[in-house]
Amino acid sequence: MKKPFRAAVIQAASSPMDSLAAAEKASALLRKAADAGASLVVFPEAFIGGYPKGASFGTPVGMRKPQGRVDYQHYHEAAIELDGPEVEMLAEATAATGAFAVIGVIERDGGTVYCTALFLDGDKGLIAKHRKLMPTGAERLIWGFGDGSTMPVIDTPMGRIGAVICWENYMPMMRMAMYDQGITLYCAPTADDRDGWAATMQHVALEGRCFVLSACQHITRGAYPDDYDCALGDDPDTVLMRGGSMIVDPLGGVLAGPDYSGETILYANIDPDAVVRGKYDFDVVGHYARPDVFRLDVNVAPQCAVSRKGEG
Repeated sequence: MKKPFRAAVIQAASSPMDSLAAAEKASALLRKAADAGASLVVFPEAFIGGYPKGASFGTPVGMRKPQGRVDYQHYHEAAIELDGPEVEMLAEATAATGAFAVIGVIERDGGTVYCTALFLDGDKGLIAKHRKLMPTGAERLIWGFGDGSTMPVIDTPMGRIGAVICWENYMPMMRMAMYDQGITLYCAPTADDRDGWAATMQHVALEGRCFVLSACQHITRGAYPDDYDCALGDDPDTVLMRGGSMIVDPLGGVLAGPDYSGETILYANIDPDAVVRGKYDFDVVGHYARPDVFRLDVNVAPQCAVSRKGEG
């Protein structure tokens, strides 16, 4: 039996293209949530490094404009490395508060950037990451593809924590892979602020009989640099993402949100035993499974472009 605790989802504007400023804001928000009693704090997708809403990166079909290459250079420069000051700052905040944090970042690795969720433990610092497996639409122009080696579900005193980013939540096989790992605290950093997102989060909670914590930014055009090429215009008051963050229980009951009002922190009291009670009549990888009819194979090996044999 695990003890009840308080969880928080952060709905706030990032500082796009200024990763240190975004990390400073995230650290302050984490401390604020922890001061309010939150042991688990979930941030939106791409909170550090920025979600490039409305940007085209100069790529009509069959063409790459020179300005698009410059835009990508700037975006690459704003991405973070996991041994950099931004992660160190977040680790210090989790150490000071004892909270566990899940936060979306843009991770730089060589010439490629990835949409990544980081897992930070108060006692251990950065303990794991998940790289988004399938960037959506034009995201594929700028983000690399993760592989099955970064789909962790982490055992903690609060429960088993994992993250599925934005439209990965529409991948049934990925959800099944997470359920199979016994996820109980299903974190969903997102950039999807549509009305239908709430129904998706309720469906995931019901399907997995888990708590779902979804965090989305509430951000306007004015948060981006003046020279940011945005298809939605230059009016600083234009809302690019309107939030919709929420927390759902294992029977689909909404504990907090969805909230579209502006920057906020949503809280909910979590009873971990509700997961087992929910699985009384539906356990998708247990008594409700039919492995004689349906099976899922998951490749968790890292996928490398170059393999060197015989070294040493």
